[in-house]
Amino acid sequence: MRIQIINGPNINLLGKREPSIYGSETFESYLERLKGLYPEVSFAYFQSNIEGEMIDKIHEVGFSYDGIILNAGAYTHTSIALQDALRAVTTPAIEVHISNVHTRETFRRKSMISCACRGVICGFGLDSYRLAVEAFMHP
Repeated sequence: MRIQIINGPNINLLGKREPSIYGSETFESYLERLKGLYPEVSFAYFQSNIEGEMIDKIHEVGFSYDGIILNAGAYTHTSIALQDALRAVTTPAIEVHISNVHTRETFRRKSMISCACRGVICGFGLDSYRLAVEAFMHP
């Protein structure tokens, strides 16, 4: 199984950015743990603060991977272009969020990409990614 993880804006600052919300672990160290839990899965990782680069990555893997785990960050709430990219490809996507967006600011409760995803997982910290992997492995 091949899974592409795509993280959006500011996820590169995990471990430093608002640890009370996002925790103190970097994504890179979490990814190593995730790979250890699922040695049978080939993970590819991509992070960008630029919406167009995220779209390009969806196009690149969207016909050949088994799943996309997408944490679009703030683009979740604004990007019809990401929604269109997800709809244009055949690889299914799962939207993930580290925090429970429904307990935060009102604007975070609306997702422009959920309707183009197989499902949404939020509020379980970095473990949201593991739960997405489980959803792909046991549909």
